[in-house]
Amino acid sequence: MEPFNRCGPLNWGRRLASVVCVWLIIACIATTANGGESGAPVSVQAEEEPNFVIAIVTNLFNSRALLNILSRPEFALAAFITLNVIVFVETGLLFGFFLPGDSLLVTAGVACFLAGWNLPLLLATLCVAAIVGDSVGYSIGLKTGPRIFNREKSWLFRKDHLIKAQEFYERHGGKTIILARFIPIIRTFAPVVAGVARMKYPRFLAFNVVGGVGWVLSMVLIGYFLTRFINPALRPFLGDNFDVQDHIEKVVIIVVLLSISPGIYVWLRSKLAKKPAAEYAEAGK
Repeated sequence: MEPFNRCGPLNWGRRLASVVCVWLIIACIATTANGGESGAPVSVQAEEEPNFVIAIVTNLFNSRALLNILSRPEFALAAFITLNVIVFVETGLLFGFFLPGDSLLVTAGVACFLAGWNLPLLLATLCVAAIVGDSVGYSIGLKTGPRIFNREKSWLFRKDHLIKAQEFYERHGGKTIILARFIPIIRTFAPVVAGVARMKYPRFLAFNVVGGVGWVLSMVLIGYFLTRFINPALRPFLGDNFDVQDHIEKVVIIVVLLSISPGIYVWLRSKLAKKPAAEYAEAGK
């Protein structure tokens, strides 16, 4: 069964590479134009770039510090590219399972509102990053096949996460690609499992697009409209100085809990289903 039909994996790989290149060029041009409006000299931005990378890496799991970094006008171009790269790596490469996709997207939405970024462009590029990332994960599973399950566990590869994704896929089939978008760790390995299972690529792509667009839009727009609606609603009760962005960590925790709730529900349901079966088997002895 050929998931890629007549195109072949190689041709699809070239197409995906072309999409990534175009996507990065558009992001660079647009954010450079926006960054130029802030009046920050290019030389200053170039000098700040290494500091930006270090700051992002060291504060990747600190939402408040990350928001302050991303909102700085001189970092607009670097922030835009970094967000897209992180989303791509988390969804497309096996070692990206530890990256904070949900919290990052919510923080990006808040930063977009505060810094005045181009929201449609941000959403479009992040959707492309998520879709291309899953397609790369699919191609990894397709190319390696079942032998990937024999790979030894390492710091960059967690076999147990891959097995959990496989079990999730066996229970939910194709819709796993959509559901997994909202479940940390599973979303990294689900497309790989789909590739190993030889799901037809057009079918996978349909699930991939729906899941990727839904995930990016929901998370980013939650962050973007957070300050616009929550601040006016809560200031009469909490005072005029209240800003929800000052409590971004709490918001991120709530969003992450909501995003993993489908996985918790599935786990509880499977546990409860196994318990009556075990009791029945025990009674029959």
